[in-house]
Amino acid sequence: MKSATVKAGKEIFVGNLNMENALFIALSKQAALQNGMTIVSNNIANMNTAGYRGQNIMFHELVERPNGHSEAYSYVSDFGQYDNTDPGPIQKTANPLDIALVGPGFIGVENNQETHYTRAGHFSLKPDGTLVTPSGNNVLSANGGPIVIPDNVENIAITNEGVILADDEEIAQLMVVEFDEPQKLTPVGKVLYKTDEVPTPAQDTVVQQGFVEGSNVNGIIEMTRLIEVSRTYTRISQIVSDEDERQRTAIRQLLSGQ
Repeated sequence: MKSATVKAGKEIFVGNLNMENALFIALSKQAALQNGMTIVSNNIANMNTAGYRGQNIMFHELVERPNGHSEAYSYVSDFGQYDNTDPGPIQKTANPLDIALVGPGFIGVENNQETHYTRAGHFSLKPDGTLVTPSGNNVLSANGGPIVIPDNVENIAITNEGVILADDEEIAQLMVVEFDEPQKLTPVGKVLYKTDEVPTPAQDTVVQQGFVEGSNVNGIIEMTRLIEVSRTYTRISQIVSDEDERQRTAIRQLLSGQ
């Protein structure tokens, strides 16, 4: 940036930018970077969370052309986030209640008396035989009800279509669904999603018993992103500090009549 100059004793500019607008532009970028840092940090914290999908921040540019100025001022604003929909690595667990989804589908679970969706297939049984997630949410059947495994079952098998067999007897089918626009799913916590979109029964998804899908976060990439965001944030902080000092200097010059 060019050093500050005084014009007609009224307006202070940096190049063609009013210094106050220059600060607003820098602060808008700084605020977006802070939110981006939060998202990247959350990705790193969940790089070992089964079924977690990495998130990315979304930006758009706000351009304004004030009266009397030929150049537009460009502000940045973050307005949301989107998920990385690449599948995570499939990990073998040998737990017959664990499942991984190969394909775009999601598993229906009950959360706060509503149907939410997840890719995290690490399940267990409550004392009454109800199939639940690690958080205690009921895993839902295709008809929307809880799944209860009978007592004294020796063998549990889950087919590629999500049909649950207890000692070769079908007792339920997992709710495995797909969405036309998966980016419209809203994250709830770490691995749950909600949406107003009506799902369709899975057509391109295969259920694999005894496996779970790991996080699709690449730790090296996310650490690199965190370093880049942190460095950029620091540079902008310095720019804001320098610009503030230039304004103070210019004001002192105005008041002293220099």
